[in-house]
Amino acid sequence: MKILFITPAIGKKDNEKYIGTWKMEPLTVATLKSLTPKNIETFFFDDRIENIDYNIDVDLVLISVETYTAHRAYIIADTFRNKGKKVIMGGYHVQAIPDEALEHADSVISGNAEMIWKTVLNDFSENKLKQKYYGENKFSDILPDRSIFKGKKYLPLSLIETGRGCPNNCEFCSITTFYNHKYTARPIEKIIEEIKQIKPKMIFFVDDNICANKEHLKDLCRALIPLKISWTSQTALNVAQDDELLDLMAKSGCKNILIGFESMDERNLDQMNKSWNYKLGETDALIEKIHKKGISIYATFLFGFDFDNPQNFRRTIDFALKHKFFYAAFNHLLPFPGTPLYQRLKNENRLLYDKWWLKDDYKYGDIPYKPLAMPYMELRNYCADARREFFSVKNIIKRGIAQFLRNKDLFLLMIFFTQNFNLRREIDEKLNLPVGKGLDNAVSK
Repeated sequence: MKILFITPAIGKKDNEKYIGTWKMEPLTVATLKSLTPKNIETFFFDDRIENIDYNIDVDLVLISVETYTAHRAYIIADTFRNKGKKVIMGGYHVQAIPDEALEHADSVISGNAEMIWKTVLNDFSENKLKQKYYGENKFSDILPDRSIFKGKKYLPLSLIETGRGCPNNCEFCSITTFYNHKYTARPIEKIIEEIKQIKPKMIFFVDDNICANKEHLKDLCRALIPLKISWTSQTALNVAQDDELLDLMAKSGCKNILIGFESMDERNLDQMNKSWNYKLGETDALIEKIHKKGISIYATFLFGFDFDNPQNFRRTIDFALKHKFFYAAFNHLLPFPGTPLYQRLKNENRLLYDKWWLKDDYKYGDIPYKPLAMPYMELRNYCADARREFFSVKNIIKRGIAQFLRNKDLFLLMIFFTQNFNLRREIDEKLNLPVGKGLDNAVSK
């Protein structure tokens, strides 16, 4: 048996360059590679960094699908099926809308594939492939096999899981929906074993909220200290409330954390079920505590909730520049299928089209719903303008100086300037990138 894994790209056609800075190893592929019996030959195409060979000699094609890559994934899947290949799809988007994916696949996997992958392969080998499989939220004991990434150029980051899910219930979050706002911690001994196996320069712990279980994170940090690694992850501002935790994070090699501030308007935070964010205490003081430990912040903001207006943009940009964040994302709200936000906007008749990810002329940066406080084109333009100001050359230099004073790690400073200028370049490159059916006829057959 021969299996092909595929990671689709956003808004890419064959023989075109992918526009995107965050080219990181797809951890799911390495995990499934490790779980695949050795007598099965495996291949992998990452659509973001290489062209797909549709004439490759394989029996089964597995495609991981996100909402932004759904239409591209369907084009790829249809091309392989037209050549007589069997196709399986999985991922967050597939869990949200399995029947849509089944229009382009022979089988779909909802949930995490690890615990059922061997069952799927056995069913396929016996010609008994089911249309739908359901995976449990459990960690396998096997470590990811990164040999499948050989020869591919990714960012110098090793991706590792320490847990899955998040206990919060933010209205817009597909992760919350996927894991039913629950968090499952991975055994620390397996995390340490994986780190020792790969000996990375920098680790990205890919958890959506690494401090969802503070005691687990403290124990992890204590185990990391002797390894003398550098790491980054995603978390919430409440890490700054726990002095012991913050100290352990710094001592264990934490260099940067992504924090979702989302909005400076408390009414918006109430609406998205994230009121706890402004109840933590004085935001400026909490940020300063993190920075004093030498830990930088990647701040993310969301615009388009019902109380957003032009003044909120100005307030948010000033806040981001004041704190000289490592990076900042100024994103417009997106109603991802399966989320409470999607259902609310649908019930309020505010979706411009039900399946925006498949809409003929939908492009990256477009607003697929009706905002209340401003026209949707105005919202789109304000988000782009916020990025342009934050990533101006002048502001990159100012923030770079602050970064060096905060943490004199020269490797981290190199990453800062490289990625900030990459993000600056792609602001306008990404706008108007086709996501929906503008990608049709985009496959070299």
